[in-house]
Amino acid sequence: MFLRFLLVFLFIAFIEFYFFQAVKTFIQDFSQNKKSIILLGTYFLMGISLFIGLVSLFYPPPQWNNFFRFICSVFLIILLCKLIGCTFLIVDDLIRLFKWLISLFKKSEITSTIGSNEGISRLKFFSQLAIVFTVIPAIGFIYGIVRGAYKYKIHKVNISFPNLPDEFIGFKIVQLSDIHCGSFMNADPLIKAFNLSLEQKPDVILFTGDLVNNEAAETKPYIEAFKMLKAPFGVYSCLGNHDYGDYKVWESSEAKKENLNNLKNIHAECGWRLLMNENVSIEKNGQKIALLGVENWGGNLRFPKYGKLENAHAGTESYPFKILLSHDPSHWDYQVLKESKYNDIDLTLSGHTHGMQFGIEIPGFKWSPVQYIYKNWAGLYKKGSQYLYVNRGLGFLGYPGRLGIWPEITVIELQKT
Repeated sequence: MFLRFLLVFLFIAFIEFYFFQAVKTFIQDFSQNKKSIILLGTYFLMGISLFIGLVSLFYPPPQWNNFFRFICSVFLIILLCKLIGCTFLIVDDLIRLFKWLISLFKKSEITSTIGSNEGISRLKFFSQLAIVFTVIPAIGFIYGIVRGAYKYKIHKVNISFPNLPDEFIGFKIVQLSDIHCGSFMNADPLIKAFNLSLEQKPDVILFTGDLVNNEAAETKPYIEAFKMLKAPFGVYSCLGNHDYGDYKVWESSEAKKENLNNLKNIHAECGWRLLMNENVSIEKNGQKIALLGVENWGGNLRFPKYGKLENAHAGTESYPFKILLSHDPSHWDYQVLKESKYNDIDLTLSGHTHGMQFGIEIPGFKWSPVQYIYKNWAGLYKKGSQYLYVNRGLGFLGYPGRLGIWPEITVIELQKT
């Protein structure tokens, strides 16, 4: 473990040193005053970055508190942007290496490209590119941290079904997903999001998993906020892959099991009906629909398959309309659609992908790197008569922000064709 963090520290030091060369070249024609200010700022940022790398050698990231993790995330983003910028310097160094190798074969006198006017011109050009392609992404990602993480967007969707009972025409669902409350610094952003959700006047609220990052204790500062979520037909939930504590090293299997039981109790304390491979009936004026909920079932990247759809589906044959809560959208592809006995599940609601918290969404076009892993990664999808909606998530994980793929509150209104 120590060796791994040592290698990370050396990598950070290498990137910082490499980028510093670009800064020195970039400012060589500046006034002495400007040079001093820029170099001082560069030394300061470099020092913090190296300090964080050094701390990680003796104080591993899993032990960091939220505030320190947030600060480290900001500097990690800056470091990654520097890495992008440094690629241009690597190109310059490769050009110089190539020229040097050619000069050896030609038996000509080796001259340093840095010492020639042409070399300085090229080096300065690549240094400028390095700075530009570091600063612009850094500004974008920092915006994503400061504003984008809380730029809640309401997605309104009308979906029509021929078999929807008449009493449920206009029935309004608010779907929330992937809160990851352990990533928040305080409850204010969640309170804002929940107020927006309640303003939609939902008939029912459905939460599709990943309430926490790793452990139930993360929910303690937010219990009262979670209790805000109320609807005439109730609040229902299912578990996501992070809710099981699989990404934390536990003292014992009993401690891990107790954590999951605690999380289940928190759902109940907040007034949420957690569906564990089971179904419930929602009745309106004598007509009923079935709501099914499964534990996490992942078809991609070796995510666990705790879900038992056969259990959740059992006993729902007489219901004319069925909604399934399943955290991972790949479940829809790998089981719901593939097994004919589940072709009566009309609507599946999922989350999980977060839209990778980064991408582009404009009218008529959407892109995120996550689409190369999940073909159904955000929004509404249809296959035959069955629908899937993938929520982009309300919270964040890893990168403490969002850029282009904003946190989502989904409002689904059921209609009849």
